[in-house]
Amino acid sequence: MAGQGREGRKGGDELVFLALGGLGEIGMNCYLYGFGPPDARQWLMADLGITFPEGEDDPGVDVILPDLRFIEAERGALRGLVITHAHEDHIGAVLELWPRLGCPVYATPFTAGMLKSKRDDYGGAREMPIKTVPLDARFDVGPFNVELLSMAHSVPETSGLVISTPLGRVFHTADWKIDATPLIGKPTDLDRFKRLGDEGLLALVCDSTNAMRDGRSPSETEVAASLAKIVKEAPKRVIVTTFSSNVSRIKAVGDAARAAGRKLVVAGRALHRVIEVAIETGYLPEDFTYLDQRAYRDIDRKDLVCLVTGSQGEPNAALARIAGQEHPDVDVAKGDLVIFSSRTIPGNEKGVGYIHNRLVMQGCDVLTDGDALVHVTGHPRRDELKDMYAWTRPRIAVPMHGEARQLKAHAQLARASGVTAVVPAINGEIVRLAPGEARIVDDAPVGRLFRDGSLIVPSVEGPVRDRRRLAYVGIVIVALVVNRKAELVAEPLIELEGIPAEDDEGTAMEEIVEDAIHGTLKSMPPARRKDTAALGESLRRAVRGAVSQAWGKKPVCKVLVSVVEGK
Repeated sequence: MAGQGREGRKGGDELVFLALGGLGEIGMNCYLYGFGPPDARQWLMADLGITFPEGEDDPGVDVILPDLRFIEAERGALRGLVITHAHEDHIGAVLELWPRLGCPVYATPFTAGMLKSKRDDYGGAREMPIKTVPLDARFDVGPFNVELLSMAHSVPETSGLVISTPLGRVFHTADWKIDATPLIGKPTDLDRFKRLGDEGLLALVCDSTNAMRDGRSPSETEVAASLAKIVKEAPKRVIVTTFSSNVSRIKAVGDAARAAGRKLVVAGRALHRVIEVAIETGYLPEDFTYLDQRAYRDIDRKDLVCLVTGSQGEPNAALARIAGQEHPDVDVAKGDLVIFSSRTIPGNEKGVGYIHNRLVMQGCDVLTDGDALVHVTGHPRRDELKDMYAWTRPRIAVPMHGEARQLKAHAQLARASGVTAVVPAINGEIVRLAPGEARIVDDAPVGRLFRDGSLIVPSVEGPVRDRRRLAYVGIVIVALVVNRKAELVAEPLIELEGIPAEDDEGTAMEEIVEDAIHGTLKSMPPARRKDTAALGESLRRAVRGAVSQAWGKKPVCKVLVSVVEGK
């Protein structure tokens, strides 16, 4: 059992922290807090999110989920899952992986509404106990007392977690920023952070996304004003894409359209779902007016703002289909303005760039956050991080939510802010927070799962690995029929996919395969040929070797041997 590895500790209670995703990457957030003796800990999970495929290395993969085998083995000791907010990298894996956990799920009203709406996409088949808790609630989850602390971010009801145990208090910030004038929700409660410091804080587990960026994050209100000006001055249609969960940005685009006397059209199921939940929970007004995409072509170009999904280049989202001229209702024309009211997540640059280029080729003007104030981050920059450390004064700092470079920059900032115990960890490393010196004490198994169509498959062994090989080396399929004497009844059938048609001397690759087959049949003793398994394996090796010699690459090779009755 994990907990007795590196140090082999036994006996008294400990408080530990472990990430199954989110440390060393941006996305797939999944964190665990454990309390109790090493051989009998009780666990609290914070978030269960996804990340997205990173291009050609993940062929056919829809999304990537954390491997939960560690906590699955401990599921009887998992007391609950608390969701900090409704971004996909924090909530996206809950419905698919919850059956492996079976624990209560705690969420605030908007987040619970998003979970229930996503559940409807499964036809209601994924029933789970969602415990809806109010903003800034305080409740017990096993030995953990959890207090929600409202944080400004780019989705409503983002909550940091103040986790109290007999060994000390931890502040798990979730995603956050300092915003004195948010468009939606309350301003950040700075006094509460200061009280945490006054009350004594054992550890701060804190967002690292912008730890390399100086200064402070601008306010959503500033973006709203900028968008309103841009929309008002645009001569033709305006298409805006943003993260579908960014309710503040949805409101800003709706307000900008109304102020300019334009009609708002919404394209993309995810946006419709978020708007419905936001109206139900009061974050958008009940009279928030918009039209479905089917009304798009009925509105004059100068009178239209269209809000669409696909800011990260997702191939099936509305914007990718618009750029590819494949959308059934929405198109663009010369002079239209397309605003990317978002920042490209690392790994999505190629897909986003492709869409930019396709839009420009159709005569559109493309505006990004590098061109105008059309997006602000939902994460703290360095000055905000310094403020957080000054207010909370933790004894221990554990950077989270970032790639290795961001975690390192955050660790350096924490030390410069006076924190002496800074523990930079990565996924799978178990950090003991108390008692004694804060340090990495053990390892837990971690990894990734792939959503492949409607199935969850392993990332290391499985169909995606096989497709990856096929993408690089192609496949040879040989089918032959022999009689009981292991003699050919007909000429072998050969199929080549993803393999050159001929070698550098002009010899057909199919002819090379045929020669390898006949040469192998002649060289094998008749008795051995009668062993169809041995025959198939010998042919596979011979064909693979012949193609490799001619091409310089070893293809995937499949040999099918059928035996028929007869002489």
